[in-house]
Amino acid sequence: MEWLTEHKLPIGKWAKWAVDWLTDNASGFFDAISVAIECLIESVLWLLQAPHPLGIVVIATGLAFVVRRSFVFSAFVALSLLLIINQGYWDETTETLALILSSTFICMLIGIPVGVYSAHHPKFFSWVRPVLDLMQTIPTFVYLIPALILFGLGVVPGLISTVVFALPASIRLTQIGVASTPQHLLEAGEAFGATYWQKLFKIELPFALPNIMAGLTQTIMLSLSMVVIAALVGADGLGVPTLRALNTVNIAKGFEVGIAIVLIAIVLDRFFKSSEDKGGKK
Repeated sequence: MEWLTEHKLPIGKWAKWAVDWLTDNASGFFDAISVAIECLIESVLWLLQAPHPLGIVVIATGLAFVVRRSFVFSAFVALSLLLIINQGYWDETTETLALILSSTFICMLIGIPVGVYSAHHPKFFSWVRPVLDLMQTIPTFVYLIPALILFGLGVVPGLISTVVFALPASIRLTQIGVASTPQHLLEAGEAFGATYWQKLFKIELPFALPNIMAGLTQTIMLSLSMVVIAALVGADGLGVPTLRALNTVNIAKGFEVGIAIVLIAIVLDRFFKSSEDKGGKK
């Protein structure tokens, strides 16, 4: 076996050379991306932090009732947010929500078009599938290192790593939903003279909507699971007190932050769950 290890392929050196080349030749491009992402996150954060916390609670409770038509869910949203405020983690929660909503927006903005294209071009999806597998299975810290070098310490590398980890869910589920559109519906559309775009927006996307919404909720949950990883590279949010509790073995703080993360996860999951799932539960 020694002869095999003596002729080691310089994969690590190739990766380092690629990152160094990007740093030297494309720094302006990555700086522009960093500024755009920071503006997006700061805008969302301003919307969440500018009003009084109780005002956000009232708005969220009202939206919960409009979306779900359930007094029970609306009361749960109100009590969850009030408990988070009571525990003193409102600012961290809004910072985490800003990161989650921004990363989810980017994932869906990329994932839906790529998923639709993949459904219409199976050969393209056969090439994309291994990349999606790699994005979800490779350890986060592997691509967090070049993200730190290219974007610097802060919320941007945290969001980039979150997008890389969560993006495959929206692509896969959109592709499954569009590809599973019954052939007779497409043939009926063609019989009535529907164009490609009419079939897409009036047949395929409505039929795939439950899958797309499932991709949305999966993306949100995967993004939420990255809050601690994002905190390691300087992103604010609930990951920061989580790391502090871990470093100091503070059981009380860890349990408080854990409850806040769980409540946010439940609220977001129920909030964006598709109407079909809602009807099925009835």
